[in-house]
Amino acid sequence: MAKEHGGRDRDRRDNREERDSEFIDKLVHINRVAKVVKGGKRFGFAALVVVGDQKGRVGFGHGKAREVPEAVRKATESAKRGLIRVPLREGRTLHHDIDGRWGAGKVVLRAAPPGTGIIAGGPMRAVFESVGMQDVVAKSKGSSNPYNMVRATFDALKKQVSPRAVAARRGKKVSEVLRRRGAEAVTAE
Repeated sequence: MAKEHGGRDRDRRDNREERDSEFIDKLVHINRVAKVVKGGKRFGFAALVVVGDQKGRVGFGHGKAREVPEAVRKATESAKRGLIRVPLREGRTLHHDIDGRWGAGKVVLRAAPPGTGIIAGGPMRAVFESVGMQDVVAKSKGSSNPYNMVRATFDALKKQVSPRAVAARRGKKVSEVLRRRGAEAVTAE
């Protein structure tokens, strides 16, 4: 009886490790803080981590601890708890251009043609690589604080809407919504 129970726990643990292995995590920023005490200074570390499966799911987390590895572990766990799904066009870029904002951090994300690559600054680049985006042009305006930049990028990605969702909301077919986008491009030329 005890063996059976232990085997179930092992299976559960293996499933969790298998699920965790599908994610890649990128360390975006580490901040060292000092607390002055009677004997000198006590150092602590805060880590900002972005986690994604490179198939459209991404999350970010923040962790604090006395040692760097522990702070990174806490941040990674926090990121996995708060994953969001981002609709991608052809699995490589955004469906439409979008702005994001968090505090003084402002970002502009633009869809790009194939072969462009990821043109973005450090914290935003980590988010795009984790989500699996291959072609995007991004510009950060305002604050260069990595926490605000990552949160502003997530704000923009949450506003991203796929043609399928727009068609469902309007009660139309996807082809009608996409045809309209093509028609606007033709009349603009």
